[in-house]
Amino acid sequence: MSRAHDVRDGEELAFEPEPESRLAGVGVDIVDIDRFEAMLARTPRLKERLFAPEERGLSLASLAARAAAKEATGKALGNPGELSWQDVIVRKTATDRPYLVLRGNALATAVREGVSALHLSLSHDGRLAVASVAAERRKSLDD
Repeated sequence: MSRAHDVRDGEELAFEPEPESRLAGVGVDIVDIDRFEAMLARTPRLKERLFAPEERGLSLASLAARAAAKEATGKALGNPGELSWQDVIVRKTATDRPYLVLRGNALATAVREGVSALHLSLSHDGRLAVASVAAERRKSLDD
């Protein structure tokens, strides 16, 4: 809405999601790194259950950010409880930009929902790690 100068006091406009929108979903998750570390210490095999082999050797903060990314991906796809953590993998490009790789149920969900792109942002600062994922869909099956 580029005509903000035309808005009068008391006016409102609802920005409800459009069924034909290219935005399929958005997911955000935040992880307390200290709590995450305690969970890993209490459950020795948890790291193997949550992360692909290529992810397991990363720093605690990076693992926490990836855990947040996996949860945010489930939210963006609309079914956070149905995805296996191993079905969502975070990788980095040669320029250190993170991206997502889906397989299994996560991939099946993305295909079913017409998702054509996933946009990932990761951050960690102090004792918190956060991730956001935006799922974009094709306009139509012909796109």
